[in-house]
Amino acid sequence: MRLSRYFLPVLKETPSEAQIVSHRLMLRAGMIKQASAGIYSWLPLGFKVLKRIEQIVHEEQVRAGHIPMLMPTLQSADLWRESGRYDDYGEEMLRITDRHGRDMLYGPTNEELITDIFRAHVGSYKDLPLTLYHIQWKFRDEVRPRFGVMRGREFYMKDGYNFDLTKDAALHAYNRHLVSYLRTFERLGLQAIPMRADSGPIGGDDTHEFLVLAETGESEVFYDSAITDLKFGNRAIDYDDVDQCRAVLEEFTARYARTDETHDESVFAEVPEDRRRRARGIEVGQIFYFGTKYSDAMGATVVNEKQERVPVHMGSHGIGVSRLVGAIIEASHDDRGIIWPEGVTPFHCGIVNLKQGDAEADAACDQLYAALTARGLEPLYDDRNERAGGKFATMDLVGLPWRITVGPRGLKSGVVELTSRRSGESVELTPEAAVARIAEIYAAI
Repeated sequence: MRLSRYFLPVLKETPSEAQIVSHRLMLRAGMIKQASAGIYSWLPLGFKVLKRIEQIVHEEQVRAGHIPMLMPTLQSADLWRESGRYDDYGEEMLRITDRHGRDMLYGPTNEELITDIFRAHVGSYKDLPLTLYHIQWKFRDEVRPRFGVMRGREFYMKDGYNFDLTKDAALHAYNRHLVSYLRTFERLGLQAIPMRADSGPIGGDDTHEFLVLAETGESEVFYDSAITDLKFGNRAIDYDDVDQCRAVLEEFTARYARTDETHDESVFAEVPEDRRRRARGIEVGQIFYFGTKYSDAMGATVVNEKQERVPVHMGSHGIGVSRLVGAIIEASHDDRGIIWPEGVTPFHCGIVNLKQGDAEADAACDQLYAALTARGLEPLYDDRNERAGGKFATMDLVGLPWRITVGPRGLKSGVVELTSRRSGESVELTPEAAVARIAEIYAAI
């Protein structure tokens, strides 16, 4: 994309309403614009990041054997009355009456709707196990929406639901989701720690939240620092292997890590003192096992091998896709702007022309642009007739991981400058070598 043809409304000044880093930088980098309190338009740059995160989430869900679908944003209140949650959920639920007087709601979550789908189409244990998921906009009417996309009213979320014949099978689904989430967050360039949490209005006794450590996190967390040394990496995993998935869960949850709702000071005291940590964290995902809570209430049953009709065991599993955009920025930025991990960057690299209008520099940038595009990469070429300092400031603000700088002086020696946004280190390479290096980096992720 040529920047002269792109819509990137960057701001020089920080908007007064932005209280945390991610909100400030998303506004300044032209990623979002507030439509009303807690509701945002996603501008082209922000939308590209959102879709990259969504794609990674999809890939890891499908890898784990989960099946994508799509449910509506509006739901019938009757389903929520069946489960008993319509009156219990509270004022965060946006309740609507349609023109025929029917009670509706803008879905904050989808346990009731997915259970209704299941009970209409599945009746035998032979159709289990089954995990369905979707990625959809949701709405919770926060009384004080703040921090941009970190605590908005409208948000984009992946939520999945498993249906299993027995508790043991459902706990395997729980473990399988934990593994898939570890893979997802690491691909996003994050270390998200699974922590024992409170189930809240979803219900159930088994639940872990995944939290990214950040000073601006809404949750107080307590953990054994040894857990931050754990990495899932590229290890092979068979999602159908019960023992293998359980072993990963045990590896990543054996050390103390809890949110403030479940913190136990007496257990925490057993952690060696030099490894006890108290910090703040941003919740980016949560997994639940809640047994037959919804299937009992809504009649979601199957016939088992003994020809008995039994309620299915369920769990729900969420990832905050739009919230992840803010969480990544909170975890990866400096005083000049965002630093995107390679896996989610909106453009793979930037091209800065130091002398727009110079025939040789223009031709070299055009050739770089074509060569990168031919490799399946998306460069952002700053071809504006602006000063070099302004171009560098824009590239730093939007946070592309790599920048290729082209100027007449370097071209006389046959080189361009390749710069890492994260380290700030630069190296002079031939244009061909710079393209090859960028392609090599992205081929490895």
